[in-house]
Amino acid sequence: MYPRVDDTPAVSAPSAHVRRFSRAERWVHRLTALLMGVCVATAACLYLPFFAELVGRRELVVRVHEFAGLLLPVPVLAGLASRAFRADLGRLNRWGPHDRRWMRAALRRDRFSSRPAAKFNAGQKTYAAWIAGASLVMLATGLLMWFTHLTPLMWRTSATFVHDWLALTIGIVLGGHIGMALGDPEARRGMRTGTVSRDWAEREHPLWRPDDTP
Repeated sequence: MYPRVDDTPAVSAPSAHVRRFSRAERWVHRLTALLMGVCVATAACLYLPFFAELVGRRELVVRVHEFAGLLLPVPVLAGLASRAFRADLGRLNRWGPHDRRWMRAALRRDRFSSRPAAKFNAGQKTYAAWIAGASLVMLATGLLMWFTHLTPLMWRTSATFVHDWLALTIGIVLGGHIGMALGDPEARRGMRTGTVSRDWAEREHPLWRPDDTP
């Protein structure tokens, strides 16, 4: 008698980690964050007396600020070559009933278990839309301030007012974004390595199907 051989194919256990972001998406985020950081840092040197005195060389700081602002859209435009990046832009741009429930629960400060989310929650979608719109406004007003000979004085004055106050708002919102990231090590890991734990994904984004992510 030969021993019975079990030829049933083995079913592999699900991986403890799932892919959240592609390499292209992570580089888009890193380069955008770097350019935004340069814009914020140079703006602080131009408007806050303490940093202005500490750094000096105002003309150089102005040029660095201008070119960092001009380059800010480049990583996103280059990222459009990535299918995964385009797919996530579509997800960020789509709202469903679960997003409205998430937002209502967040405003009421309900527990996280009552905040349904797909790959991106409603807060992340709101932030992405706001920062994209604010960056375009900053670029437009910055160009009006740069090419002073092409626009009337009233336009330049209005552009300066909008640019300055929106810059302050962006600084506050970015501070909140960084604070949220610091409070969630797993989310930071996803942006750093591209993968997150399956437990975190199921807990924070229960409507997300990682295996369907391109």
